[in-house]
Amino acid sequence: MPDTISTTISPEGSLEILSQQEVERLHDTSRSGLHDLLRNCSLAVLNCGNLTDDGLALLETYRDFDIEVQQQDRGVRLKITNAPAEAFVDGKMIRGIREHLSAVLRDIVYVYNEIQTRHRFDLQTAEGTTNAVFHILRKAGTLKPGRDPSLVVCWGGHSISREEYDYTKAVGYHLGLRELDICTGCGPGAMKGPMKGANVAHAKQRRSQGRYLGVSEPGIIAAEAPNPIVNELVVMPDIEKRLEAFVRLGHGILVFPGGVGTAEEILYLLGILLHPDNTDMELPVIFTGPASAADYFKRIDEFLVYTLGEEVRRHYRIIVDDPVEVARAMRVNIDRVAEYRRSRQDAFYYNWRLTVARNFQETFEPTHEAMASLALHREQPVHELAANLRRAFSGIVAGNVKEQGLRAIEAHGPFRLHAEPELMARLDELLSSFVDQGRMKLAGDYVPCYTLG
Repeated sequence: MPDTISTTISPEGSLEILSQQEVERLHDTSRSGLHDLLRNCSLAVLNCGNLTDDGLALLETYRDFDIEVQQQDRGVRLKITNAPAEAFVDGKMIRGIREHLSAVLRDIVYVYNEIQTRHRFDLQTAEGTTNAVFHILRKAGTLKPGRDPSLVVCWGGHSISREEYDYTKAVGYHLGLRELDICTGCGPGAMKGPMKGANVAHAKQRRSQGRYLGVSEPGIIAAEAPNPIVNELVVMPDIEKRLEAFVRLGHGILVFPGGVGTAEEILYLLGILLHPDNTDMELPVIFTGPASAADYFKRIDEFLVYTLGEEVRRHYRIIVDDPVEVARAMRVNIDRVAEYRRSRQDAFYYNWRLTVARNFQETFEPTHEAMASLALHREQPVHELAANLRRAFSGIVAGNVKEQGLRAIEAHGPFRLHAEPELMARLDELLSSFVDQGRMKLAGDYVPCYTLG
């Protein structure tokens, strides 16, 4: 067994006070299920620095880990039992990890109390879901009304080569020199690199209020634990609200090389931008990587054009092996975003004008039945095909790294996807290239969690 430490701490940075009822709910797993959720997410945060994307293996390694919320006269205390020793220095928990632990507690309690229990928001409507996402982000202190647009969302794989990682750092550095901030899925690889580069650049520019925002969700946090540079963490309740948070918060989006999770994000974003209501939306999107990634983006581009049509190319630009040009282009385009929103009296901190259709908001549970019944054919509007392809990739992500998906595959075998023949061939080619390039897992041989037929 690995080294562990048991201790009691106070939350830091958020939610230092809870009601007695909230504490009881966190204890009562049988009634709310919150204790298991809190335990799993907390373990992922405490495991920061140990590279793994296997949620089941993490839970098994630290099966004696537990966290208990204790109500005291002066506030809340967290009793932590058998936590990974790497989260501590000389027996004292690292401050950044303590803040992340507090953020996990805050978001789980808020989502349960205000969204799942009180039904303040109608999650069956687009407006209600968008309002729920807004309130979660506002509660987390993520919305910054006094700042000009500067937040660049960076997507890409957690399992990438050293060359690709160094490239993400170089891009982040040149973004930081131009006083741009970084938002990622908060994990390793292409999520950590841009933050690391920007952090150095912000120090050079004496930018003391640099933002390194990580947006996660309970199903993925074990595979993509917050990296040490994240100074703001938000845990959204599911992948759909996590993706909506990215596009509502971001002023520009960069896509680095990645695997199925990155493909899911690309399809989500382009499916939204292809919606007729978003024709004039100002939201710059750049695909970028080192010279060795040219073929990767060529495959992505060909797949997108085949499935979504030539029009899709209007919504992104591909820049290979030029970090300076990427940063310059993003800076110029974010300045255009500022003018666009200013002319329409839109908020800088939350993109209310963007239309996100219901089929991009509805929670997709990747069961074997749901995966097999996805409509993967081109006889439907392109934004609907994008939504279904996004669900297919989301299911593969679940089967690769999420506890629920891993258990489903373990019990019933691989997911089975059905598509029209030509689309199936294109999909098979793309997925096979991810496997060949080692983009599915951080370590070990990859056993596909899906079959195509």
